[in-house]
Amino acid sequence: MTVNTTSLSFRNKAVLAPMVRVGTLPMRLLALDYGADIVYCEELIDIKMLQCKRVVNEVLGTVDFVAPNERVVFRTCEREKDHVVFQMGTADAERALAVAKLVENDVAGIDVNMGCPKEYSTKGGMGAALLSDPDKIESILTTLVKGISKPVTCKIRILPSKEETISLVKKIERTGVAAVAVHGRKKEERPQHPVHCDVIKAISEAVSIPVIANGGSHDFIKEYSDIKVFQQVTAASSVMVARAAMWNPSVFRKEGPWPLKEVMQEYIKYAVRYDNHYTNTKYCLCQMLREQLENAQGKKLHAAQSMQEICEAFEMSSFYQETSALLEAKKASLEANNQDEEDHSEDSDVIKMAVKFDKREYPPQITPKMCLLEWCRKEKHPQPAYETVERPLDRLFCSIVTVAEQKYRSTLWEKSKKLAEQAAAIACLRTLGLPEGKWNEEANHLVNKRKRQDQEHLNNGEHGNDLVAEAACKKTHFIPGTSNPSVS
Repeated sequence: MTVNTTSLSFRNKAVLAPMVRVGTLPMRLLALDYGADIVYCEELIDIKMLQCKRVVNEVLGTVDFVAPNERVVFRTCEREKDHVVFQMGTADAERALAVAKLVENDVAGIDVNMGCPKEYSTKGGMGAALLSDPDKIESILTTLVKGISKPVTCKIRILPSKEETISLVKKIERTGVAAVAVHGRKKEERPQHPVHCDVIKAISEAVSIPVIANGGSHDFIKEYSDIKVFQQVTAASSVMVARAAMWNPSVFRKEGPWPLKEVMQEYIKYAVRYDNHYTNTKYCLCQMLREQLENAQGKKLHAAQSMQEICEAFEMSSFYQETSALLEAKKASLEANNQDEEDHSEDSDVIKMAVKFDKREYPPQITPKMCLLEWCRKEKHPQPAYETVERPLDRLFCSIVTVAEQKYRSTLWEKSKKLAEQAAAIACLRTLGLPEGKWNEEANHLVNKRKRQDQEHLNNGEHGNDLVAEAACKKTHFIPGTSNPSVS
């Protein structure tokens, strides 16, 4: 058996459990501050992660994994790099390995969720659904252990019998995982059902790898000393805490928990500093307030529709304003430095112009790119070639168009690749003194061409759109720190 070597140990540790919507960066950092040794992120689905690109966020000092819709799916930072375990939902060994390779340099370990009983997980064959397919479990874990350098763990629930559960865990042990977390309930049981400490203890005594006991929040854990009691009762190597930490993450303090008000204020500070979405921040605070949601502060929190309003509910408006101002100043400084570097590093043969594309200034279906393409065809030049880059700092785009061996670009960065290409086309057209298709330009030949085509379609009884071709050679490259280049 080969177990990946690492500085991360799973023996005698207090661990923040993976919790959907709770285990985001602010909660993980707060748990570490209060004494947690290891923190698991919320379960993230393999297919969703494989759509993400890795972006270094210089303003926040984070590494972000960003979906195509610009939503940050996973955010981490240097503070937790040696303590955070990335938990994925998967039912496929190759997808699991691809996700692990995507994130392994930014995390301390990889975990596979094999215990979630919720339908959103099990209907895809993930979570607790894997418990009925030991061969697939073996395939996924073996592939991960052999394929990455970081330790691999998994989190399971107990099976109908103690013997079945021990047999499964022994099979898991043989894959070479670094540890196994065991939620001491069956997949049909809920928090109000007693945790089966005897089964966790039997597992701990049957295998040599670390067993992390989970499920003690309802019956055992109210403060740090209870974590130790749960560990002794289950004979486990470590303890993983879920709901008790969600209610008050200072449960990890050896000296005892902090007052909830102070804990929530510290959580909000991390949420603001790391630009956590207000809906996620609001959800986590509601879990902490619990029965206090009906008091005045709870009602203000419930009504909040922004991070600023959340801060107002907790009398932290000054902190929000000061932190927001600092982040904006840092962003502006980085943008200025990047612009200076671009101005000094760019080839002198690129003709630059400060222009933007506003589609309201153009007739429907008429764009600068179309005008430039028509002109190139008329003059028998090769069609325009666009090369677009994305800036990691703010995820804005800039495009360079090459026409007749000359390069053109706008000095203004755009929100999308399409807008950046249109701006580059405008820079070229204006430099050459050519019409770009605006409403106010006289004798807009493309508009007239469109009218003739539409009339011909009506005369022939045709339907649909026969748009003027806008085929252009496009290459998209990403500045270092983003995903690999792609061609579109």
